[in-house]
Amino acid sequence: MASDLSSQFVNYLRERAHLTAIVEGGDAAGRDGLDRRQGKLWELSHLSANEFADEAARFHGLDRVSLQDMMSATSLAASFSQRFLRETLVFPYRSPDGGVALAVVDPSDQSAQRAAQIVLGADVAIGVATSEDIAVVLDQRLDQPEATASDAMPLPLREDDIESLRDLASGAPVVRAVNDLLEKAVELRASDIHIEPLQSGLVVRMRVDGLLRQVSAPANVLPQAVISRIKIVASLNIAERRLPQDGAARLRVGRADIDIRVAIMPMQHGESAVIRILPRDRGLLVVEKLGFSAADDAKLRRLLKLPHGMIIVTGPTGSGKTTTLATVLSILNEPIRKILTIEDPVEYEIPGVNQSQVKPAIGLTFAAALRSFVRQDPDVIMVGEVRDSETAHVAVHAALTGHLVLTTLHTETAAAAVPRLLDLGVEGYLLRSVLRAVIAQRLVRQLCERCKSPRTLGQADLMEDPRLAAFGFHCDDVIHEPRGCERCGGTGYRGRLGVFEILELTGALRELIGEKTDGLRIDEMAIRGGMTTMLDDGIAKCRAGLTSPAEILRVTTLR
Repeated sequence: MASDLSSQFVNYLRERAHLTAIVEGGDAAGRDGLDRRQGKLWELSHLSANEFADEAARFHGLDRVSLQDMMSATSLAASFSQRFLRETLVFPYRSPDGGVALAVVDPSDQSAQRAAQIVLGADVAIGVATSEDIAVVLDQRLDQPEATASDAMPLPLREDDIESLRDLASGAPVVRAVNDLLEKAVELRASDIHIEPLQSGLVVRMRVDGLLRQVSAPANVLPQAVISRIKIVASLNIAERRLPQDGAARLRVGRADIDIRVAIMPMQHGESAVIRILPRDRGLLVVEKLGFSAADDAKLRRLLKLPHGMIIVTGPTGSGKTTTLATVLSILNEPIRKILTIEDPVEYEIPGVNQSQVKPAIGLTFAAALRSFVRQDPDVIMVGEVRDSETAHVAVHAALTGHLVLTTLHTETAAAAVPRLLDLGVEGYLLRSVLRAVIAQRLVRQLCERCKSPRTLGQADLMEDPRLAAFGFHCDDVIHEPRGCERCGGTGYRGRLGVFEILELTGALRELIGEKTDGLRIDEMAIRGGMTTMLDDGIAKCRAGLTSPAEILRVTTLR
C-alpha cells in the first residue's frame, strides 16, 4: 500500500513540475491552469487529504502536523496578510519548544516556504498538514488577537535571499500594498510618494500641494518586499541594494493613467524610494493654468515669437520648471516647427515633439545630444537642464546658429542666471548675443474656493507681522485665509499656481553683462525698468484672493 501511495505522489510531483515549467516558459494557458490548481494539485494523485499529507511528510522527511497541534500552538499569523495565508494554505505558529514552525499542505511549493522564511527567519521547521485542517485553523485563529507585537514583526532579510525576496515581492499582499499606496496618492493628488526606512519600519509620506503629509505605512508586509515590488514595477535590479537606481513605468491606477519616476537610494536602515507621479492629462499644459499675470503672459508670448536665442527658466527643485517648459513647447508645437528635446527624464509626452532621454551609461549626455540636434535641422531645441560647462557652451552655440533654445537652471532669482552661466564658463560677449529672457518661478498653494474666508486687516495684524506692511498691505485691506473643509482635506488649500518674474534682456541690461557681472545690479536695474518680481506677483495674487500671505512668505523674500 505504501509503495502505491509513493508512486501516486511521484506522479503528482511530475504533474506539478510540468505545469511549473509551462509557466516559466511564458505560456499563458499554463499559467492560468497552475493558478487554478495550485494548492489542490494533490487531487491529481487520487489520494485522500490525510493520505496525501502522510505520504508527503514521509516522502520529504518532514513531521506530520495535526489540527490539535496547530490549535494549541501560539499563532504567528499576524506577520502575514490573511489573503496570503489563505491562498497558499500555510499556517505559521510557535512550536512547543519555542521554535518557529510552518504547517504546509504542499511541501513542493517552495515559493510559499521561502516567503514565510523571509518573514519568520531562516530556522523555520516545516510540517505537513491537510488542507482541511489548515483551513479550519485559519478560520478560527485569524479572527483572534495575535500573541505579541514582537511575533508580528518581520525579521531582517538575509543578503542571499534575493530569489525569496523576488517571490515575496510578486505575492498578492505586497502587490496590493503598493497598489494601495499609488491609489491613495492619486486620490490625494500627490506629486510624490516618499517611502523611508527607519529602524522601527517604513515611514510613508506624500507631497500634496508642495508639502509632505504622513500616511499609514503598509502593514504586515516586509519593508524590503515593498521596495523590491517598486523596483520590479520600475524595471530595476532588485539584487542591487548598494547603489542608487532610477527607473520609470506607465501604469493605470483606478481610472487614471499615470507615469511614474522612481528613485532608489540606499540608507542606513535599508533603501529609500521616492515615486514621482505624473498624470498623463494633457489639459495640464495650458498656459492659463500656470498663473501668469496678463502682462507677463503677453510678454512670454512675444518672446516665443523670436526666431532664435535662449530663454531660461530658473527655480529650485519642485518649483514647476518642467511644467512651464512643457507648456511653452505646447504653445510652440505647430506643424511648421520641428522641435527636439533632450530631457532627464521625459516627464511630459507631447505629440508632435521629438523627445529624447539622456543615457549617460552609453554616452548620450545633454551635450552629446545637443551636438547631434543641430544636424537634425530643428527650429526649437529644449534642454532639460544646464548642469555643466560643456552643456552650457553647446546650448549657447546652438542659439547662436539660429535656433530657439529653451532650458532650465537652478538659481534663486532671474537675474542670478547671468552670473551662473558666466561661472559655467560662457563668455560674456556670447551671452549678450544669445540670452533673450530669464523666467524665475515658485509654486504656492491655492486657497480652496469652497472654504476660503475673507478677513479685513487691522492695526493689530500689521503690528503682529511687520512683513505685511513691508509687502504694502494697509489697515482695512482684505485678505483671504484658509479655513479647511472636506474638499481640501482640512488644509484650506487645493491645488497650486505659480508666482513668476520675467527678466527680459534690454540693451541697458546687456551692457551690464561682463566677466564680473553682479546679479544684484541686473536685478535692481530690471526692477527700475518695470520688471514684476515674484514677490510682487504673489502679493497681487493675495489681493485677488487666490492665495494667502503666509504662502507668499513661505516661498519668497523681500528684495
